Amino acid sequence: MTWLDGFGRLRPVFLGILLSFSFQGVCCELVVSSAGPTWVNAIAGSNVTLAVSFSGAPDPAVTWFKGNLPVVTWTIGSSAPPDIANREVLRIEQNGSLTFVNVPLSSSSNYTVEMTKSGLGKAVIKFTLRVFEKIQDVTLSMQPDFVREGTDRFTLQYSILQGVVENQMWLFTGREIKTSSHYLVEQRSVVILKPNRNDTGRYTVSLTNPFNHVQAHMDVTVLYGPDEPALEARPSQSFYVLGESLSLSCRAEGFPQPTAEWEFGGQTLPDSREGVLNLTNVQTSQGGLYTCTLVNEQTNERRQKSMILNIYEKPPGNPICSVQSANGNVDLQYRCRWSGGTPQAQLSFPALSNTSSGAGNFNLTLAASDNLNGKTVTCMAVHPVEQNQCNVTALGPMEFLPTVGTTVDSEGKIVVAIHCVSAASPEAVVSWSKGSEAVASGITYQISSDTTQLKIRNYNVSNFFQQNYTCTCRNPLGTQRRQIQLQGPSISDSSLFPNQEGTIVTLTWEVPPTSVVTGFDIQMKGPDLLSRNRTQTRGTSDKYRTIQWKPGSARSTDVFVLDPNLTYRFRVIPRARMTEGEPSEVHRIGPGEGLSGPAIAGIAAGIPCSLLFLLLLAGLIYLCVYCNKNKSRQTRYPVSRAVEKAITTQSDPAPHNLLTGGLKSPPDYNRLQQTPSERSGALPTFVPPPPVRVATTV
Repeated sequence: MTWLDGFGRLRPVFLGILLSFSFQGVCCELVVSSAGPTWVNAIAGSNVTLAVSFSGAPDPAVTWFKGNLPVVTWTIGSSAPPDIANREVLRIEQNGSLTFVNVPLSSSSNYTVEMTKSGLGKAVIKFTLRVFEKIQDVTLSMQPDFVREGTDRFTLQYSILQGVVENQMWLFTGREIKTSSHYLVEQRSVVILKPNRNDTGRYTVSLTNPFNHVQAHMDVTVLYGPDEPALEARPSQSFYVLGESLSLSCRAEGFPQPTAEWEFGGQTLPDSREGVLNLTNVQTSQGGLYTCTLVNEQTNERRQKSMILNIYEKPPGNPICSVQSANGNVDLQYRCRWSGGTPQAQLSFPALSNTSSGAGNFNLTLAASDNLNGKTVTCMAVHPVEQNQCNVTALGPMEFLPTVGTTVDSEGKIVVAIHCVSAASPEAVVSWSKGSEAVASGITYQISSDTTQLKIRNYNVSNFFQQNYTCTCRNPLGTQRRQIQLQGPSISDSSLFPNQEGTIVTLTWEVPPTSVVTGFDIQMKGPDLLSRNRTQTRGTSDKYRTIQWKPGSARSTDVFVLDPNLTYRFRVIPRARMTEGEPSEVHRIGPGEGLSGPAIAGIAAGIPCSLLFLLLLAGLIYLCVYCNKNKSRQTRYPVSRAVEKAITTQSDPAPHNLLTGGLKSPPDYNRLQQTPSERSGALPTFVPPPPVRVATTV
């Protein structure tokens, strides 16, 4: 028998080993499923069944739970009676389903069925049962009995004679009321916060459950007023000359309509309840403070407002100064305003011009220059009764730092917002450019109304070579420019801080201010984490795997629960949606470096297997060559069976021809023992067997 024949007989053995490995891991599994809906609504007093079916194992043990409380326990097919908490209501079917007889309202709950079979684990399915009664006799009431505008709140609530409400809806004049800053929808009521006159109208409550729908209504009137009184003098003018006639009116909104009366000098003036006071042939002694009082006679609310009558009246308030850009953001326009009064106030800027002035509202336009930058200018306001002034300072744009923010819109696309604000007076106008091209507002780019913010929609984070944007803040006194080079997702720094026991680590990281980041993958390499009961879950990995995801605003995370006797490695991957940035520095925690036990065992088992495979392959090749040579060789000596002489073949480093076909010299086995770095070439593909003793017949 040749070696080839022996190798052929071993083939079925190898096939059997492969088949045995292929069928490992096959097992049965107990499966339970619902034979009907898992959310069941029932009317009180009816019969209802939570139906289940199972497969994968015969006669499993069944336990039904109401919430966390077991109510039925039984083994399917068992002759022993089931253990039932309430036999008047509950009944278990032969297939494990749970039936409620004359189901009461108290049976509304979450139910869980567990089926177990020894050696096959546990199967679980959950149900929700809700029991209802029909809603009857709904009435509405209000607290307090009447509503006044400006109070803290008023409440509408309903009561029912019978029934279970699944959904309630409150409506005001046909529109649904939802919880907001003005309304608070509670379980059986709606609260109107800070009621006002607009809350007057019809309120409706709509109550429903799966079996009927009922509505109830109430009309509510909110009492209000009086509002802020509106005082008016007719004829309307800033002052009155001695001997003229005029009338003062006082009106305000309210419900019911408020009444009015005038007071002057501490006395109530007659014939003024309608809110109108007529003055004829006025004298200087009638100048002064006039007060109007409005009264809501139902709520007793009072409002007062006063006015002053003068012969000469200065402009109200104080002068207002400002500076604005003019003529295409090239010139400065100084403004001073103090309108009203008789005569009108004369306004001027003495530090800017000695000849220009105006009455009431005065503007002065000058060419922008460096000497105006930071200079405080005073507006002088001159009136016969009073002199006043105001100040204004023009400033060129100051240095600033842009800010970059990243969000994801409703379509899952990246939106980058760049914000540039520079303190300046007049307010600086911001312009935007990308590279050397100006950016205009459109679909991709959106510039805010005040030009200080640029939004880049559907941002392409992979385009790293065209991410330079420039914002330029400009007013007539100067320009400030900042370039923003947007980066892809990246991390500038990271650190790892373990707790004292080595079971928890805190991983922190920093992001460059112009980096576009929407989230972070927290990755780990090493054994699986411990469970909460500090038992090691099976499995380990020599590759990084994501164990957490953090949003783009996060800068730290905690990892639980580590085994202090094992080695873990952590890193953070920044992301801009689907684009990954360069990982952070790898942080290692655990004992010293080295191979794990399973790795060492695998290497130890693999070395002899590899050597055996190489020897078998070399022997097979040698047999093939030997048989092929032997067929072509002729016998040169007569064969004699008398005497046998054992000759041991010896290796000779020099070439020789022992066979008719000739053989090459064997390879240098000492060279094969060298390390890969010591060899000058690749390993030989043919490895002959060690020297063999050959019997020669003489």
